[in-house]
Amino acid sequence: MKILYYDCFAGISGDMNLGALIDLGVNKDYLIEELNKLTISQEFKIKVETKHKMGITGTKVDVILEDSNPAHEHIHNHNSNEHMNKHIQDHEHGHVHGHRYGQEHEHTDTDTHNHEHRNLNNIYKIIDDSDLNENVKKLSKDMFLVVAKAEAKVHGKSIEEVHFHEVGAVDSIVDIIGAAICIDNLKVDRIMSSTVELGGGFVRCAHGIIPVPAPATTEILTQIPIHMGKVNSETTTPTGAAILKTMVNEFTDKIDFKIIKTGYGLGTKDFEIPNVLRTFLGEVDDKVKDVQTMLEINIDDMNSELFGYIEDKLFENGALDVYKTPIIMKKGRPAIQLSILADSTSLHKIENILLVETTTLGLRKYTVEKVMLDREFITLSTKFGDIPIKKGLLDGKVIKMKPEYEVCKRLAKENRVPIRTIYDEIYRLT
Repeated sequence: MKILYYDCFAGISGDMNLGALIDLGVNKDYLIEELNKLTISQEFKIKVETKHKMGITGTKVDVILEDSNPAHEHIHNHNSNEHMNKHIQDHEHGHVHGHRYGQEHEHTDTDTHNHEHRNLNNIYKIIDDSDLNENVKKLSKDMFLVVAKAEAKVHGKSIEEVHFHEVGAVDSIVDIIGAAICIDNLKVDRIMSSTVELGGGFVRCAHGIIPVPAPATTEILTQIPIHMGKVNSETTTPTGAAILKTMVNEFTDKIDFKIIKTGYGLGTKDFEIPNVLRTFLGEVDDKVKDVQTMLEINIDDMNSELFGYIEDKLFENGALDVYKTPIIMKKGRPAIQLSILADSTSLHKIENILLVETTTLGLRKYTVEKVMLDREFITLSTKFGDIPIKKGLLDGKVIKMKPEYEVCKRLAKENRVPIRTIYDEIYRLT
């Protein structure tokens, strides 16, 4: 099993993540080629350099924004560890360009470039209109949804009403979709992270002076282990937080795997500590033991129609598996045992759902040990469309394969064929 581990001792941002994953082995030309599949590809260029930070050699990534007016072209230096919204400029064209908290990129010239403020549907359309594979599209959308939910809560709006000032900008779209491209390319089976350093102090934004971490970052990292105060500046941005929230399976400071390779993504600012994101590519035995938590409740007095709603909510909040078992309780009462498998990042939320949404007065939980095959993900091109395939390996040999059901279902509807036709095509090609 291959493991990607984020060592966030100096936090994480979108640009540092791209640098770290390129340094870990993702081919920069491949990343650029995939990003050029976006309909907005004419609006940016990617600059990748090998640089040094306090004696550590790593990769620095910048997004260069293109403008129809050459005088306006500027580099958005990915200043991963500080909100670069300390200024609000009254431009000569009569508009105000206000950088809200969460802005990761520093202007290196007087900026008269007016960022387009996109909502979630605008960004989803950019993703859907591209030729990126289905897994990259899904991961990208999942990350943007995390940010949208946080922004909506912070500003007291619905998800549909939220217009991303920062994450809707081209450079941040590149950071998030680029993260999905890199992670898909690495083909890891599990993603882990250390406790996340957030920094400290205050920054000035359009709303005034706000504390670090920014409200959106705090909201995204709810229930995730953090440190604060190593430096008097922002070290984790909303984009970086969303990458961790969406991608990481387990947060732990314990490394229990063989390190194959190390990568460093460099930030822009200089701190008392190295301003870098360190990543490890690790490896463990094919049959991997993984400790998770099983939660159980017995229900004999709830409307059965509610189970479907509760199951959906459990999955939305991180449940790994949910299933029901018919049981007979004391005094011969028929009941349902609801069982939920979860990891440490979603445990608290799932407990709250069970206690609030069901009729139970309590719950049981205990740790379970899972043994899993090594897994490998590929994308199979068929005449109906691209389909992600999960392979199960034992001792390096493929012994099982499973297509992504939701993609098969969607392709069956789009092509107006029975879903078994999609599966027959997959089996024919494999």
